[in-house]
Amino acid sequence: MIASSPSSSSFVSSALFNPIQIGTHTLEHRIVLCPLNRRRCNEQYAPTDSMVKYYQQRTTPGGLVIGEATMVSATAGAYPFAPGIYTEHQIAQWHKVTDAIHGKKGIVFLQIRHAVRASTTQFLPPGAKLVSASTIPVPGHNELGNDFEIPHALTKQEINDIVNDFVQAAKNAIAAGFDGVEIHGANGKSYLLDQFLNSSSNIRTDVYGGSIENRARFTLQVVKAVTGAIGVERTAIRFSPWSEFLGMEDEKPYETWSYLVNQLEQDYPSMAYIHFIEPRDDFSRKTKNDTQNSLNPFRKLWSGPFISAGGYTTKPDLAFEVASKTGNLIAFGRSFIANPDLVERLKHDWPLNPYNRATFYKGGDEGYINYPFYNSATTAEVDVTKA
Repeated sequence: MIASSPSSSSFVSSALFNPIQIGTHTLEHRIVLCPLNRRRCNEQYAPTDSMVKYYQQRTTPGGLVIGEATMVSATAGAYPFAPGIYTEHQIAQWHKVTDAIHGKKGIVFLQIRHAVRASTTQFLPPGAKLVSASTIPVPGHNELGNDFEIPHALTKQEINDIVNDFVQAAKNAIAAGFDGVEIHGANGKSYLLDQFLNSSSNIRTDVYGGSIENRARFTLQVVKAVTGAIGVERTAIRFSPWSEFLGMEDEKPYETWSYLVNQLEQDYPSMAYIHFIEPRDDFSRKTKNDTQNSLNPFRKLWSGPFISAGGYTTKPDLAFEVASKTGNLIAFGRSFIANPDLVERLKHDWPLNPYNRATFYKGGDEGYINYPFYNSATTAEVDVTKA
């Protein structure tokens, strides 16, 4: 059940269920499906029929769906059965997903990403390199059980080539029927833009390293190029100022991401939204349940739609509180995996299905499209904080 229990009518009237404009679209509520890579693609890194059903199940009229992190090119750091958006087959398969979402009157953006450093050359085309801001490997072992490889530090020309990859991926996403794209600038252990932003992974001495302005240069180049290609109202971005996972950390997170938000507010105030991961999110942090840090300084700098993600599965009542105080959209991950009808469950204070972490990346339909919709006659109440 949702902790604390006002009447269901108070949930319906919550700010979480107020309309909001993102880009050219009016949302009917502020509950967002997080970009969640579930590794259910085929061997060509293209969506499957199960993925079509998965997204369709979780779509509501006027609700925002963010498609999972998707490779911008064949050299962007592959993971087994994760999606791409760089071939005609992938575009065609993604179009089935967007058609299903639009058929239920939902809005869908695609998160586009370049992963590299945390991947392995085994998953890349022959001759391709793992790349990053600097020649600093991820600590520990990759999913094959080997030490992470030392990445190649990108040259300026290679950086420009990757900017062009983001542009082409954005165009391909629009061709596949997406309403916009979310540039993945978060989760730096795995993703390239954040590796340039964080001082722990960027020790460059050229115009892409050193100062905050230099470390932010690549991200802002991508934003400029993508907005120029598909329109500012179709472009969004995601950040995670407190990425501590596997060696990631920034010396001055408030200063670094305040600079970025200031630049976006100044140059792209009509971007569809910006999306931040809360510091309390404990999945990828060594600092658990952080209540000392806050997204509030970044919220104050941005006049457009703001999405907050992280920690709402175990504290769903917090979504109502944050939406009421800030007007933010709230992105749910694990609870949306386990509850295809999450929006209705939150609206009516119905109990939530617990998620099964063992099936997150298992493949197949179990733990993917077989979670039950709410049925008052058969659904037992569960404590989602224990899942």
